[in-house]
Amino acid sequence: MASEKEKMLNGELYAADDPELVAERNHARNLTRRYNRTAPDNHETRRKLLEDLFGSLGEECHVEPPFRCDYGYNIHVGENFYANFDCVILDVCRVNIGQNCQIGPGVHIYTATHSLDATERVKGLEYGKPVTVGDNVWIGGQAVLNPGVTVGDDVVIGSGAVVTEDIPDDVVVQGNPATIVKELETDE
Repeated sequence: MASEKEKMLNGELYAADDPELVAERNHARNLTRRYNRTAPDNHETRRKLLEDLFGSLGEECHVEPPFRCDYGYNIHVGENFYANFDCVILDVCRVNIGQNCQIGPGVHIYTATHSLDATERVKGLEYGKPVTVGDNVWIGGQAVLNPGVTVGDDVVIGSGAVVTEDIPDDVVVQGNPATIVKELETDE
């Protein structure tokens, strides 16, 4: 029988109040609390805390405090990553963010979701869907990426956009729900 953590990581319904998961969320909250209290010029401590928190990260990685996440170990960011103030990543499933990505202030990325069935929700069951962000993506402030979306390479997501569906390469999206407003020219 699969553990609640195994169910969570596999995108199956799981009980979020499972003691192992509660302990892991508390661990992440302790790391983020410490991170959020670091001095702006304390780069070495910040790097070490992100290495302890994230599943993987590129050599150049900068996250402005405050930052919040559920577990941390499901977050994987590439080289030259920047997240501005108030970023929230609910990482019950894997979040992959490519190279050269910039995240504006107040951006939220959600993998956690809940059943449409009220009986399952009342029981405290939830599940997740992974989120993938390609290379060279700029996500404007206050944008939201919903569970299960994939964002292509060289994409710009306008401020306040709510991404509910996959986004192809080389486009600008904005709005709620986010829609393509411009196709970007490529070097090909």
